[in-house]
Amino acid sequence: MRTRSLLALAGTAAALALAMATPASADGSAVLTTGSAGGTAAAVGDTLTAPLASGTSATLYSSATGTSGVTCKTSQFTATVTGNPTAPGTATESVTGHTFDAGSCTSNVIGVTGVSSITVDNLPYTATVASDGTLIVSPASGSTIQTTVKLKTLLGSITCVYQAPSLTGKADNTDSSITFTSQQFTKSSGSSLCFANGYFTAKYAPATDGGARVYVN
Repeated sequence: MRTRSLLALAGTAAALALAMATPASADGSAVLTTGSAGGTAAAVGDTLTAPLASGTSATLYSSATGTSGVTCKTSQFTATVTGNPTAPGTATESVTGHTFDAGSCTSNVIGVTGVSSITVDNLPYTATVASDGTLIVSPASGSTIQTTVKLKTLLGSITCVYQAPSLTGKADNTDSSITFTSQQFTKSSGSSLCFANGYFTAKYAPATDGGARVYVN
């Protein structure tokens, strides 16, 4: 019944987060552009959003190579552009939202009968997006990336809290996606039924700005 809470989910993950897609490297353009690679620069203050890529799920498994844990079919992140220099360079964002629809989440862990909620804590996070497509999500100084997962079990409700120092993802201009692969979270508190570690994997796409796809240059 270990709860491998979708952490990151976090998770945010992310979100967490933000970003936009993998590099097209167009010198002279901004790092983040809309409409096309080398297109219109995303403005500071713009809101970026991205749902899970169609047909995919966000997962939090008990091991990097396992398939036991929590799976969610609906998740979304929201971020605000805080810096967008000329490429090549590194854009910055504030991750203000990273949500998971508990109704879309299931668990194949023995003893777990359902997912009550998944909450990404300690927002906002900071995200950096480099011209090579590397995305890093970090918490505020002195804080941590954290996700709280509440699960229904045969023994009643349990709460598992997971933390990570940061998350690393990859942006891809092919589909304006951001992918997180086996990002490790460690249980900071919770029942003995909660897994000691959770490995978060998710693909968010497309990342958009006012409905227009976002690209990384």
